[in-house]
Amino acid sequence: MDQQLFREVRTWMYRNARPLELALWRCRFEGGDAGAVVAALAHYQNEDGGFGHALEPDCWNPQSSPYQTLCALNILREIGFADKAHPLFQGILRYLESGADSADYGWRFSIPSNDACARAPWWSYDEQANRVESIGLTAALCAFVLTEMDQRSPIYPRAKTWALALIPLLEQDGELGEMGLGGLAALLPALEQTGQPLPYAALYQRLGQRANAAIARDPAQWSQYLPRPSRFIQSPASPLYPKNAEVMALELQYLLDTRAQGGVWPISWSWFDLADRYAAEFAVSENWWKARQAIDTVALLSAFGKIDLPPAL
Repeated sequence: MDQQLFREVRTWMYRNARPLELALWRCRFEGGDAGAVVAALAHYQNEDGGFGHALEPDCWNPQSSPYQTLCALNILREIGFADKAHPLFQGILRYLESGADSADYGWRFSIPSNDACARAPWWSYDEQANRVESIGLTAALCAFVLTEMDQRSPIYPRAKTWALALIPLLEQDGELGEMGLGGLAALLPALEQTGQPLPYAALYQRLGQRANAAIARDPAQWSQYLPRPSRFIQSPASPLYPKNAEVMALELQYLLDTRAQGGVWPISWSWFDLADRYAAEFAVSENWWKARQAIDTVALLSAFGKIDLPPAL
């Protein structure tokens, strides 16, 4: 129960995190106001209602994109903010309703204007790659549209069509992309909530099978960018936890062992062939990601009883 770990990570956050992640840290662990997170997040929103400006630290495109807008939605969900009348929310609804940056298969993972900006190579525009990498993005955004937007919205029937077209992909053995399983995990409950007649028991079982098979189980590989158990298991309440308790325990110890002395955890990726061209931007992005990763890791360690969070400060 290491409160020293918490104190050291907290100090690093106050010294290094950008205002958004610091507000999120305070909201999650210090009794901070969710409104401060919303206020910080608003600075990444564009006039069209979408989000850009390196909200996702690996893509410095100031223009709105579906993925960066999903990042904003995930943050709002994380802090329990659901005021649909708020201008931030209204902007998101407007951006999604416009159908911007969408194609016949759903919302685009990468967009053409990315190529003019500092970025990781996976954010370079590639329409062929989009057909796979957009699976999880489209699934997650469809889940939001189906549960939070008016059925009379012009985007609603398109989202429903896209969503139902994704379900057979789960049943098959093909590639689902980086975000596929996570997006489908959000989509299934949304389809169930809206009364779509599907074999949910079998689909949830299949989702669990595919997630279980995707877990990288060798700790020697965890310094690489691979799906560790925590990609799919965030607490002991996870349905995947009982059969993966042993490997999850290994990851928790790995996290305790690999934190930088007096600091936070390293990231497990680089910008590869674009790293030299954008060396300065990557150095900044790396720090932004460390802050985001620190929040997630402290939450994970707390959920499994590896650290005690102090009372609200």
